[in-house]
Amino acid sequence: MDYNTQREKLVLPEYGRHVQKMIEQVKAIEDKEKRSEQMRAVVQVMGILNPQIRELNDYKHKLWDHAQVIGGFDLDIDAPYPAPTPQQFEVRPDVIALPGKPVKAACYGRNIENIIGLIADREDDDAKKEMIRALALYMRQQYLIWNKDNVAEETIFADIERLSDGRLKVPEDVHLGAISQNVSFARPGISVGGNGNGFSNKKNRNWKRKK
Repeated sequence: MDYNTQREKLVLPEYGRHVQKMIEQVKAIEDKEKRSEQMRAVVQVMGILNPQIRELNDYKHKLWDHAQVIGGFDLDIDAPYPAPTPQQFEVRPDVIALPGKPVKAACYGRNIENIIGLIADREDDDAKKEMIRALALYMRQQYLIWNKDNVAEETIFADIERLSDGRLKVPEDVHLGAISQNVSFARPGISVGGNGNGFSNKKNRNWKRKK
């Protein structure tokens, strides 16, 4: 049996083994003019096998670059574009700096902490109060997804103050209200008798969040 694991490794798998073999055969042609002619035909086939590359403005240039990569950067042909060098494909992407501070509360996540910081920086007004209430409602939803069946609004308000390092306090006249009997929360990706969006209906007693 001839297994793929025993064959030569594919350089660019999106073009398949047949393209790689065709390019190897083109390299074996002695006449340069004939090699160039056959290579143009191979590049056309590559464009058919990888149609999404046509969405790029310079897709023809990309195809010829990919042909050079598959050919080991030593295709001696008359190509419409300069041949790339191996060094161009060895450049590592820029390192993305990760946040240095750990997340204070995993059930809320870093985005919630960032939002709390933005709201804390605002001047006190009615808009800020509405933002705090909307934030608290969302935090309660996240809390119920990952924790117990019920949570007092005082717990959420205390979390807001803690996550803001005391910079943001919930006004005394802000309240969250009761949770609807018809709504329950499930962890992302879990669908319990519902539509796969993380919510279940009232009939799913095991997952229902009580008042």
